[in-house]
Amino acid sequence: IPELKLLPCQIHSISFKEPIDSSDMNPEHWLELARMIHSNYDMYDGFVVLHGSDTMAYTASALSFLLENVSKPIILTGSQLPVGILRTDARENLISSLELAIASDEHGAPFITEVAVYFEYKLYRGNRTFKNSSENFEAFQSPNYPVLAEMGVEMKINFRALLPKPTGQFCLHQALESNIAVIPLYPGFNENIIVKTVEAGTKGLILRTFGAGNGPSNSGFTAALKAVIAAGVPVVNVSQCRFGSVNQAKYAAGRHLQEIGVISGKDSTLEAAITKLMFLLGQNLNLNEIKKGFSKSLRGEIND
Repeated sequence: IPELKLLPCQIHSISFKEPIDSSDMNPEHWLELARMIHSNYDMYDGFVVLHGSDTMAYTASALSFLLENVSKPIILTGSQLPVGILRTDARENLISSLELAIASDEHGAPFITEVAVYFEYKLYRGNRTFKNSSENFEAFQSPNYPVLAEMGVEMKINFRALLPKPTGQFCLHQALESNIAVIPLYPGFNENIIVKTVEAGTKGLILRTFGAGNGPSNSGFTAALKAVIAAGVPVVNVSQCRFGSVNQAKYAAGRHLQEIGVISGKDSTLEAAITKLMFLLGQNLNLNEIKKGFSKSLRGEIND
């Protein structure tokens, strides 16, 4: 992409020893990527991560938790069509990502101080995104949070939506517990699925519930969840609806979940909830501490 030479910055690159399809991404790769950024952090003004779009939202969410007190832009981008194809969206996504990564005020302070995703003219908070289309160039959405910036004739940054520059020291966390399970509810759901999943050694459970965080009220389902929670396994409630928030107090079908200790995922994306649970479990926290962690925004992933 020869246009990159026109940008007013020096660009260096580093890659995994063996490139992978993003469908093969796993927590070990997230840790490797986080270590790459951490070890090069003081040498660069910003970072652009080229990543396959299928699991980009998971990686962005994971990096947001692994890298604490980020004071520089870390922007993930990719494309729907390969860079060698005539109609590729890769050029614009990469060039605009780099422009956003070097955007700063008159004192040289960067505007973006968080992990973000750039795709098709829009910059999103990384842990607020999900991939919503396998066909459109506008492949990502941020259902419960506004865009951070839009690229048109001019760069328009939504300063009110940005995370404030942190006051603490940048640091790397290097522990994730990936032994978790995601279970979607559906009419006729068999609660033995929960029991068997936990018996297999699952350390954490995410329930994809109906609407505002509702689930069956039958005694077998409730008893299964009680047993799981009593065993010290956190159960997190994330709605199957991408827009809106879990509110377990709103309906009786959600209140019984709240009463037995199911943790509200609030307006978290599924991707953020999964990586946040991996992160909190990796910190060797107890059940009550994990519940407190989910109740507050760690990296702007939920509305408090």
